[in-house]
Amino acid sequence: MQFIPNILFAIALILGIGFFAKNVKKLIRNIKLGQDVDVSDNKSQRWKNMTMIALGQSKMVKRPIAGVLHVIVYVGFVIINIEVLEIIIDGLFGTHRLFSKMGTLYGVLIGTFEVLAALVFVSVVIFWVRRNVIKLQRFWKSEMKGWPKNDGNFILYFEMVLMTLFLVMNATDVHFQDMNSGNVISQYIAPLFSGLAESTLHIIERSAWWLHILGILVFLNYLYYSKHLHILLAFPNTYYGKVNPKGQLNNLEAVTNEVKMMMDPNADPFAAPEEGAEDEVPAKFGASDVQDLNWVQLLNAYTCTECGRCTSECPANQTGKKLSPRKIMMDTRDRLEEVGKNIDANGGEFKDDGKQLLGDYISTEELWACTTCNACTEACPVSIDPLSIIIEMRRYLVMEQSAAPMELNNMMTNIENNGAPWPYNQMDRLNWANEE
Repeated sequence: MQFIPNILFAIALILGIGFFAKNVKKLIRNIKLGQDVDVSDNKSQRWKNMTMIALGQSKMVKRPIAGVLHVIVYVGFVIINIEVLEIIIDGLFGTHRLFSKMGTLYGVLIGTFEVLAALVFVSVVIFWVRRNVIKLQRFWKSEMKGWPKNDGNFILYFEMVLMTLFLVMNATDVHFQDMNSGNVISQYIAPLFSGLAESTLHIIERSAWWLHILGILVFLNYLYYSKHLHILLAFPNTYYGKVNPKGQLNNLEAVTNEVKMMMDPNADPFAAPEEGAEDEVPAKFGASDVQDLNWVQLLNAYTCTECGRCTSECPANQTGKKLSPRKIMMDTRDRLEEVGKNIDANGGEFKDDGKQLLGDYISTEELWACTTCNACTEACPVSIDPLSIIIEMRRYLVMEQSAAPMELNNMMTNIENNGAPWPYNQMDRLNWANEE
């Protein structure tokens, strides 16, 4: 009978980690639905970006209040979960605070964990107030209704409960309190349970212990369905993020090759295509669905924190336009999830569902409202690039559907006919010089 708790713990651990691994496998599969792209360049710069932005939170603190609070939660949550290692060993082998044999060092560690737990709790409460009482505008945009709004609150409640359970677990652990080492915060919580029998305290301590570790496993698996997947994906996303000069757009390889051939005096425009080339399906210009985007853009979509910094910096959104860079990323992720579920339901093969990202999720009005100023990319704390997705979908509209706005069509026609955006004959360009 004494081994039943250990067996139950092992089962819970295997189920929790197994389900998480299954979702990670699905996540990788979905990201790989994107087109291949070479991001093997500038490795030293990429490592630096990941260290500074993901690990060092350098872009978060550009907004000091939210930035400092986020650093506290981030550092606290990561460091406190070192305690999970002891909990797992205790759960599997039936020991109790195995690491307490470390003596003074153990007290220093647990004391640090308790201080961080209290700071995390206070920070999360402030985050909740900013979101639900002060109601910062970027948290109340149209795309933040329903699940996105609830998800943001659920994760805050999760963190509050986990930190509380950790402190209660320590406060009701008679052996730990008797050590009088490391109970920096829990010693002030322990009096709340004074007067209770030792057996009752043991039940409360064990309940808090079980709820804490089970809560962590639930939290781990909740990440896949939440915007807080960025806790894991921020690192690869900042590594594979854009390292080109700001504002530099990529060229379509097919178009580049055509231009090179046109400018090559030795190229034969009447040459027969290579053998088998006639059977190849022509590459699509731009993107109309998630499979047309590259895998880094799909990784961007899953990494989006829905913080709204991009949208709050967007000049189009600030002037009342429909465009929201955050919604672009959320829509991309939602469509990608829909495609993934389609594949799961059809034995690993995607079957046309009559939908696509363009039109069913993102409207042309949103796409053409973008000024390509790059403010959204610059503002993102985890190096997401909404502009690249907007550009790819615009390319599809222009090059595949000839569906550019009238102003752009007029400009492109003038460039084709007159060599300039204006509707004047090239012979008349210098007429202004003769005007008095």
